[in-house]
Amino acid sequence: MDNVRFDGPAEGASMRTKLVSLCTCLGFAVIAGKAGMVAMTSQPADQGDSRAFEDPIRRADIVDRNGELLATSVAVYSLFADPRAIWDPAEVASGIGRVFPDIDVDKLTADLSDKERAFVWVRRGLTPRQRQAVFDLGLEGLDFREESRRAYPRGTLAGHILGYAGTDGQGLAGVEYAMDSELLSSREPLKLTIDSNVQFALEAELAAAAGEYGVEGGAGVILNARNGEVMGLASWPPIDPNRVLELDRDDPARLNRAVGALFELGSVYKPLTVAAALDTGAIRPSDRFDVREPLVISGRAIHDDHPISGHASPTRIVADSSNIGTVKIAIMLGARRQQEMLAAVGLFDRSPVEVAGSAAPLLPEQFDEIHAATVSYGHGIAVSPMAFATAFSVFANGGEVVEPTIIMDGKRRRTRRVISAPTAAVVTRMLREAVVDGTGRFAEVAGYRVAGKTGTAEKPIAGGYAHDENISSFAAIFPADSPDYVVLIVLDAPKAGAGRGRTAGFNAAPTAGRVIERVAPMLGVEPKFEDLGRGDSPMVRSVSQRRSSL
Repeated sequence: MDNVRFDGPAEGASMRTKLVSLCTCLGFAVIAGKAGMVAMTSQPADQGDSRAFEDPIRRADIVDRNGELLATSVAVYSLFADPRAIWDPAEVASGIGRVFPDIDVDKLTADLSDKERAFVWVRRGLTPRQRQAVFDLGLEGLDFREESRRAYPRGTLAGHILGYAGTDGQGLAGVEYAMDSELLSSREPLKLTIDSNVQFALEAELAAAAGEYGVEGGAGVILNARNGEVMGLASWPPIDPNRVLELDRDDPARLNRAVGALFELGSVYKPLTVAAALDTGAIRPSDRFDVREPLVISGRAIHDDHPISGHASPTRIVADSSNIGTVKIAIMLGARRQQEMLAAVGLFDRSPVEVAGSAAPLLPEQFDEIHAATVSYGHGIAVSPMAFATAFSVFANGGEVVEPTIIMDGKRRRTRRVISAPTAAVVTRMLREAVVDGTGRFAEVAGYRVAGKTGTAEKPIAGGYAHDENISSFAAIFPADSPDYVVLIVLDAPKAGAGRGRTAGFNAAPTAGRVIERVAPMLGVEPKFEDLGRGDSPMVRSVSQRRSSL
C-alpha cells in the first residue's frame, strides 16, 4: 500500500486552469481579429471627411494704415464623432445636448446611428469652457480638431469693409472675399488705407445722424482725392463680422450701402453739369439764365423748390440749387457731351474699389431730351456712394480723377484728366459759395473752408417716386483753397423735425460738417481763422463762437 499515489484531483485542477487560460486567449484573439477586420475593411476616421484633418487654414491679419489690428485668425477646437465607435448613439447625443442646449438631439442621434459614416461634425468653434465640458462627459467616439477661426477685435468698426470669412476659412464678403487669395497665401498682414480713428468718427457721426433724423439707412465716404486712398467708408446700420451668422438673410445690416447700394443722389450732380459746360465752352461764368418760370420738357414741368428772382449766374445756380438753371445749362452742353462727362468721371461703371459687392449703376435706357434734363440734376441715374465720391474728387484734384483703393500696397493709382485745372478751380469756388451763402451753409466748419453741394431726391418706389421720402446727400471737398479730401454723406429717408425739413440742407449737410470737424485734425489739415468776419455764414460764426467759449 505504501506505493499507491492519489494525484487525480490535482491533475483535474491543472487541466481546468489550462482550459480557462486557453478560452481567455481565444477571446482576446477573436476581439483582435475583429478589430483587424474593421481596420482592413472600414474607412479610417481621418479619411471620412477630407476637410476634417487638413492643416488649419490661417489667413493673414488685416490692419489699418497705422498697423492697428482689424482682423486676425485664432485657434479654436471643433467637435466631431465617429459613429462606428459609438455603442449608444442616443446616450451620446443626449450628453452632448446637455452642453449645447440648442442642438437638435434627435437629428444628432440619427447621424450618430449611421454606421456607414466615419465622420460627423457635431459643433464647430467651441469655446474653451465648452470643450472642457464635452471632455468631462467621457463619452466614446468623440474627438476634437484644432481649427483657425476669424476674429474681429474692433467689433463693428469697419465691419462692412472687412466683410467676414466662413467656418472653413474662405472669404465670404468685403475685403475678406475680394482679397481672398492674397489673405490665404501671404504671411504678412494686409494693410488697408483706412485710418481707424477717422473710420470711428465717420461711423459715430453716421449713427448719430440715424438717431437724430430717423433714417432707414445711410452711407459715408472719406476719400483722399490726390492718391485715391479711402480713409473711411461706412454704412448704417453697422455690422459686427463676429456675429454675422446670427443675422437673418434679409437683415438690413448685411447691405454695404457705401459700395453695394444704388441711390439717386439729386443735386450733387449739378456741379458736374456746370463743369462740363464750362470746360467745353458751352457757357461762361459770366452768363446769366432766366430761372423765374418753370421749364417744360417733353410734357414735364421742371421747377425750383426755392425760386430765384431775376437772372442767375452759374455760381448762383449751384449755390441756390436751381433745377431750371441747370437744365438750361445742360441743353447748351448737349446730351452727348453730358454723357462723355459722366463716363469720364466713372459714373457709368461700378467702382473698382477692392470691396466685394460693388454695384453697377442704373442708367437711363436712352438719353433722350427728358432724361438728359433730369440726369443733369441727379434724377434718373443711380450710383453707389463710393462711385460718386470718386467722381466728385475731380474738383479736389485739379480736374483729374484717380482710381480709388482701400489697399495700402504702394502702387501708383491710375489718374485720368476730365476737365482742366482752371475749370475745376472755378467750380470749387462755386461750391464754396454754396456753403458760405447757399443751401449747404450748415456744413460749414470754422477754419476748414468747406466747399460742397446738397442733394435731395425723391426716393424711388415701385411704380414711381415717394413724395414724402427723400434721399438726402451732401458732397464736400476741403479745404477749399487747396482741397485734398472728399466727404460724401448719404441719408435714406430722413424725417422732418422741429424747425427743420427733410431736405439735405437740414440733415446731410450738418452731418458732413460734423464729420469734417472731427476728422480734419486727424488728417493733418491745419485750420485757418483769418477769413472770419463779414461774409461768413451763420454756421461759421456759430462754430467760431462755440470754440472760443471752450
